[in-house]
Amino acid sequence: MAHALSLGRRGMGQCWPNPAVGCVIVKDGRIVGRGVTAPGGRPHAEPQALAQAGDAARGATAYVTLEPCAHHGQTPPCADALIAAGIARVVAPLQDSDPRVSGQGFDRLRAAGVAVTTGVLAEEAARDHAGFFLRTEAGRPFVTLKLASSFDGRIATATGESRWITGPEARRIVHGQRARHDAVMVGAGTARIDDPSLTVRGFGTVRQPVRVVVSRLIDLPLMGQLARTAAQVPVWICHGPDAAPETRQAWQGLGAVLLPCRLAGRQVDAASVLQALGAAGLTRVFCEGGGTLAATLLAADLVDELVGFTAGLALGAEGQPSVGAMGIAKLAAATRFRLSETRAVGADVMHRWVRAG
Repeated sequence: MAHALSLGRRGMGQCWPNPAVGCVIVKDGRIVGRGVTAPGGRPHAEPQALAQAGDAARGATAYVTLEPCAHHGQTPPCADALIAAGIARVVAPLQDSDPRVSGQGFDRLRAAGVAVTTGVLAEEAARDHAGFFLRTEAGRPFVTLKLASSFDGRIATATGESRWITGPEARRIVHGQRARHDAVMVGAGTARIDDPSLTVRGFGTVRQPVRVVVSRLIDLPLMGQLARTAAQVPVWICHGPDAAPETRQAWQGLGAVLLPCRLAGRQVDAASVLQALGAAGLTRVFCEGGGTLAATLLAADLVDELVGFTAGLALGAEGQPSVGAMGIAKLAAATRFRLSETRAVGADVMHRWVRAG
């Protein structure tokens, strides 16, 4: 099962809106077939592993990282494929939360005489599929907030200079993290000031993440990198109802997808943004700031994981803070995160935090 989970992780960021599932087929103590959900979500992991196993699948055990599907979508049910191939036993950690499956896959297998074992490495599988489950159950994607800052928590000098606070090793890890998410998200200020490309580079040919910008008025440069490449790599803009019609038309003409969202005061409502992204199929979003968007997500309790890169320099109080104003007067009002990883990355330190509890 651990091997199947490691295979499934290879599909993260590549197969939304489907979950990144891994499948390993074992016969007489030997692996005879392996599969992972393909880019774009089809084919699923199970039929790929069965095709590799061939006749050796009969009487074998299939280790699958999520309950095999039981509904007819663009492809036939994976539960039926396992039965037809003669699989004798299926080991899966979790039941699918999709109401089209949710226990029906296991029921179909058992009814056909296939032994089913559940609960194996369930905690690890739940972490891997957290985005898929969140979208299915809450209608929103899993959110990772990444912050690269100085030792004193600044993301830029007082003049706005920010390239580069952290070193090349940290930036390479960030590209890898982008590749494992369905989308990279920034606020309008970051898009205007940094003119980022928000693409994955240095990892060969990958399915590029959707580039999401949260901008109430869509006041973004029409000659910037995002605008120039919107026809090649997806750009989605989450905007308010008061964005000018001519601005909307201009970006749509460039190939961008516009997602209208509610307002919360003078800002785009964070919950509305994530609901729109979930409805569009995203399961995992990698937010790279800036400070205003980071504060909005944190204040709304919509951040599931924090990833920080801290550099060994201080920029002082006049530097730009990594997180904007949140209006917190008491410590009890702040969401607590639990440290799950810390390590040196070149000259910097990476630390990863997950929701406490």
